[in-house]
Amino acid sequence: MLLKQEIQEALNAQIIREMYSSNLYLSMSAYYSSINLNGFSNWMRLQAQEEMMHALKIFDFVLDRGGKVKLDQIPAPPSSWDNPTAPFEDSYKHEQLVSSHINEIQDLAFGLKDFATVSFLNWFANEQVEEEKDTNDILDRLHLAGDSKASLFLMDRELGARQAIAN
Repeated sequence: MLLKQEIQEALNAQIIREMYSSNLYLSMSAYYSSINLNGFSNWMRLQAQEEMMHALKIFDFVLDRGGKVKLDQIPAPPSSWDNPTAPFEDSYKHEQLVSSHINEIQDLAFGLKDFATVSFLNWFANEQVEEEKDTNDILDRLHLAGDSKASLFLMDRELGARQAIAN
């Protein structure tokens, strides 16, 4: 069954949003490297890879459903932040925004009785719960650490241990 035009357009927009997310996290990774927080940089770089996998997952779904993928311009993300906490503040807000977009597309698909797309997007809705929780947990810990360099060092070491996982 071919994708309805409205769903195809919404999914194409989400592909671009996921690619933007990847670029945003890669930019955050570069920021953390620039201030020698390589563990934070590692965490963000792996997050960038995960977001690109999300984009490709939607890309493949559109093609599998007989749709056309239309790639558009990806806005440039910010490239600097005022302090080590700020990227995670932005990340948490960004993940909330992504969740709202996924919910909107699911709502559209449900209204159009495109239950294959609703089912497909359930994975993303569940993934967003994890994304919001992970970024919020780290953000909470950064707020607890305050100006403690020792706490920041310990968190950097912990975040540096994150390894890529297959989605």
